Amino acid sequence: MGKPIKSPLRWGGKAIVTKRKSHQRSNHWRVTDLHVHTPASSDYQEPEVSFLDILRCSNERGLEIIAITDHNTVAGYRSMQEEMNQLEMLERLERITREERDQLEEYRLLLNKLLVLPGFEFTATFGFHVMGIFPPEMPVREIEYLLLQLNIPPDQLDDGSSTVGSTADVLAAYRIIDEAGGLVIAAHANSTNGVAMRGFRFGGQTKIAYTQDLHLHALEVTDLNQKGRRTTKSFFSGTKPEYPRRMHCIQGSDTHRLFTDPKNKKNLGIGDRTTEVLLEEVSFKALKALFLSNDFARTRPKWGASKEVFDFIQQAREDGPSIVQDFHESMTVQGGRLYAIIGNVCSFANTNGGTLFIGVSSDPKKPVEGISNPPIAVKQLKGEISTRISPPLTCQIDVHTTQGKRIIRVLVPQGEDPPYAVDDNKIYVRDEADTGLAVRDEIVQLVRRGLHDAGVVSKEISPLEASVEEERMGVLPPRTGVEIVTDEERGGNRYFSMKDLRNGNVVKNVTKSSARRLWHYAISQYTQLPENLENAKISWEGDLGILQERKQGNSTSFDLAQKTQEGIKIYFGVTEDGIHGDWRRLLGHNDGE
Repeated sequence: MGKPIKSPLRWGGKAIVTKRKSHQRSNHWRVTDLHVHTPASSDYQEPEVSFLDILRCSNERGLEIIAITDHNTVAGYRSMQEEMNQLEMLERLERITREERDQLEEYRLLLNKLLVLPGFEFTATFGFHVMGIFPPEMPVREIEYLLLQLNIPPDQLDDGSSTVGSTADVLAAYRIIDEAGGLVIAAHANSTNGVAMRGFRFGGQTKIAYTQDLHLHALEVTDLNQKGRRTTKSFFSGTKPEYPRRMHCIQGSDTHRLFTDPKNKKNLGIGDRTTEVLLEEVSFKALKALFLSNDFARTRPKWGASKEVFDFIQQAREDGPSIVQDFHESMTVQGGRLYAIIGNVCSFANTNGGTLFIGVSSDPKKPVEGISNPPIAVKQLKGEISTRISPPLTCQIDVHTTQGKRIIRVLVPQGEDPPYAVDDNKIYVRDEADTGLAVRDEIVQLVRRGLHDAGVVSKEISPLEASVEEERMGVLPPRTGVEIVTDEERGGNRYFSMKDLRNGNVVKNVTKSSARRLWHYAISQYTQLPENLENAKISWEGDLGILQERKQGNSTSFDLAQKTQEGIKIYFGVTEDGIHGDWRRLLGHNDGE
């Protein structure tokens, strides 16, 4: 490894990070690379590189936080500690040479600018990679003990090999690292050895578990700088029914060398693929707090030396309204716009939580209107939420700038005490991209959820759990849209039972006049179908068929059909987020999930 200069983050029980310059607390974008290998990894491509070289390069690339994540070992980070401990001991004994003093001073200078975090890239069962990153004051021996708990053989603790035989499973790794106070990140989740299993034709329930577990803090992805609905970040945006937990997504270089390999551009160097994080201070505590929050605008991709700033608001507009986000151009009382915002807040709290952007249209091509006096508007909005929504709901409200205009953002959590109501008696829910008043059966379901969260009633079987048994019966229905399961005429009125394909809940006694937008559409289309569905104009491919395709703005939805033992079923308003398995192939999506 040449002459390794190893940085201790502890000497005599004192953490080196205390020598970093103190910064006044204020939010700044900090450049991070949380996936850096050293020659302690057996597959490192430049074994002659020193640790001082790594720190120099990190500083030159403008990084402020790096994590040393060698394969199944903390030997590299430990070597950095031992080397600097030795230099400091020579300094105290006044036996240090001029060259060694220069090395020590350069270390101190670099560590004053750069936060170096200890960690590892663990190889779990079946080869999935999980990163554990820890505070700099955590003793290396404790981290090594965690590796032993994860079944790394004691005689291989220093090997730095990515293949270590039978180890712990992914979920056990998440739990052990999290409970030890670490930051848990699924390494290159959408790529080789990634837990998202992109392109796999199997593992649906496993993939859900591996990417939605509460001990997992973030996904590292390789396509963060790309846009569109097919990106990994979009897939885990909280809009898919089976993936309701929105995930923080970051990118790292996964570097095994100092600089990009000129012969193979895929072999990145330090800082070639980084993430900027908005932090009050450069510390592990602040970094972990970011990943524990539901603020997804405090991370943005940075690629190499690019000066382009990522506008998360514009990206949200391009994604469009969904079950977890919506837009309002103004919040005037006149015209009911302020009430519509309050209704949205209530509906997000009753559903999956979400984000509201006020002062901007959902049309990404339309100029931004902005809010003329954001401080007054924020104060007014806080007052309205506080006085009109019950039970009490805490939302984060802040001001951001896009295209030179200031807009308001409201982060709404999923409520812990549903149902939430506006003015005591108006209960709103989110139905894909629409907000509407809840009907009786939905209110009952919200009450049951609240009682379960409070521990009063036992948990019901979830649609995901039920789907394991249903899967034996053939292709599962789409996961968004609605199905009309029954209809009957009573007293001259026609009543429908609507099944929400997102969660499997059935709402009874819906009429066309009382139906919300998607339900109204489904009923309108359903009543126009021939009594014998065999005569409907359906494009069949085996037992699956397409009734029609609809385009609305940025989104596309489908009315789909399926032949079952009970007869032909029609699914109305199925969005891209609800299409899976054989349905994807029916619609020409051959990219897997």
